[in-house]
Amino acid sequence: MHALALVPLHRLSGVVPVALRVVTGLVLAAHGWQKLTEMGPAEFGNGMLAGLGVPAPVLFGYLVTYLELIGGVLLIAGLLTRVLALLFTVQLVLATLLVKVDLGLIAPSGAPLPGAELDLVLIAACVALVILGPGRPSVDHAIGIETTEVESVPATGRARTPAAR
Repeated sequence: MHALALVPLHRLSGVVPVALRVVTGLVLAAHGWQKLTEMGPAEFGNGMLAGLGVPAPVLFGYLVTYLELIGGVLLIAGLLTRVLALLFTVQLVLATLLVKVDLGLIAPSGAPLPGAELDLVLIAACVALVILGPGRPSVDHAIGIETTEVESVPATGRARTPAAR
């Protein structure tokens, strides 16, 4: 039964925040790029956000577009990771409540938008990044914003204390 636990994989725990950060950043930057190039931030605001009752929809269209595009690129690099992950969490929760709650987890065939599944996974990834930080390598570590490491849990199930390292 011990072999099923894949105990040696705990050595890779430091890779988790980097993988989350890069993949989440790529997805968010791609969504920002799509808003910028396919519809434009103003049209995104007027076309989608205004219909949802968002105040100042053009302003929020620009904010969301550039947060996703620039913030996604910064996440990939690992700069201001925790702050951006928190901002993305708030944005994604609001978007899910405003847009996806009526569509459900998986939208029915013919629905105008996909369901909430991607949003929920991105929320989980962003919350994890708020908690875990950027991991190494990251710009946050290189310039001294982050100095912590992900706490690894050995096979005993108890976190190692700094003295035990």
